[in-house]
Amino acid sequence: MTHVQGKAPTADEDRGFHLGPLYLTLPLANVAVMFLWVGVGAFLLPRHVQLITGTNDVAALGLANSIGPLMATIANPIFGQISDRTRSRFGRRSPWILGCVAVGVLALLLQANAASVLMLGISWAGVQLIMNGYQAAITAILPDRVPARRYGTFSALFGLGTPVATIAAALMFMSMPQLADGGAYYVVMGVLVAAALLIVLASPDRSSTELPRQPFDMGEFLAAFVRPLRHRDFLWAFIGRFGLMLGYMMIFTFNLFLLEDFIKIPKAEVVSKMGLLMLVGQVATFLAVVLIGPLSDKVARFRMFALIAGLASAITLGIPLLMPTFEGMLIYNVLHGVAFGIFMAVDMALVTKVLPNKDEVGKDMGVLNIANAGPQIAAPALAAFLVTMGGYTTLFTVGIVVSLIASLAVLKIKGVR
Repeated sequence: MTHVQGKAPTADEDRGFHLGPLYLTLPLANVAVMFLWVGVGAFLLPRHVQLITGTNDVAALGLANSIGPLMATIANPIFGQISDRTRSRFGRRSPWILGCVAVGVLALLLQANAASVLMLGISWAGVQLIMNGYQAAITAILPDRVPARRYGTFSALFGLGTPVATIAAALMFMSMPQLADGGAYYVVMGVLVAAALLIVLASPDRSSTELPRQPFDMGEFLAAFVRPLRHRDFLWAFIGRFGLMLGYMMIFTFNLFLLEDFIKIPKAEVVSKMGLLMLVGQVATFLAVVLIGPLSDKVARFRMFALIAGLASAITLGIPLLMPTFEGMLIYNVLHGVAFGIFMAVDMALVTKVLPNKDEVGKDMGVLNIANAGPQIAAPALAAFLVTMGGYTTLFTVGIVVSLIASLAVLKIKGVR
């Protein structure tokens, strides 16, 4: 959208975009990819391993997750930089949103029909590889289009992705548990396609054909991934995000086995009780995000809220160690859900504030997305290793330490209040 000469841009037009539809389409695009990570990673993958092996095989679950983290780590910043360099009449981000979903659906079809743990791991790695390209594209939309005074609000809208996706997945599996045996894969595919079409058609990108074209140089291409980490605030924001996400996701993605083996919930009850705990925790997260996001815009203090979230996460991770019961897990899920919601409300605003180069936001957000998607995807494999080595007490203890390290990293960010 262009502005009439001599006319001041309105609040929704000061980056050349009409923001109205984006208030809906951007959070829905993020909900869709979170529904993929949560629905498949936390629900379908453990159940798929059970169906293949016939047991709660911790080692097999770790194997199924062993390839994907590397794929995700590589894919996000690479796709981010490629989208920065994309020149088309459909813009820089839209071609990758649609293209990655199309290929991602094919990879999910392969995974849905995997008959061995090895094939499950390979297909899940393929899904993670290509769908991190989608995630890199939608994440770059915030710094591309949103004015700085709306960072907190859009950060909260973006942050709603995880709780809304988790609530939807929990309700789906609680009401239709038979979908855990494979049918939910097709639900995930449908959600991804619908969300991708909606954001591309209702919130179209601007043509990028007029933007300067940079000659490709492999050395410069690779160096660009390291360059933002030389900026002190960017590096600390990366460490803080990585730690907070990892401390949360190590427990979240291991809930099924944890409830059976540590809390001792009968096998016949574990799916429904896991769904209830996730539902309660994510409602708490949702409410915290809705409250803190607009509040952070008003007080302009994103780092303060992120620090509170990290310290609260570390404290609440100790609850299951003191109360290894269903009631203890209920209290943990509510309080840790609030802490995680505070973090999700300000996370995107905080990291957007520390981006070092406005011309490379896709690549830089892709680097930062390693600290977001990486822990979500790597957590099951790491949790399996910790449980195998030292049991569930070790799992929670490491989670506490990681959250405290993340809090220290947030404290060291100096360029954001």
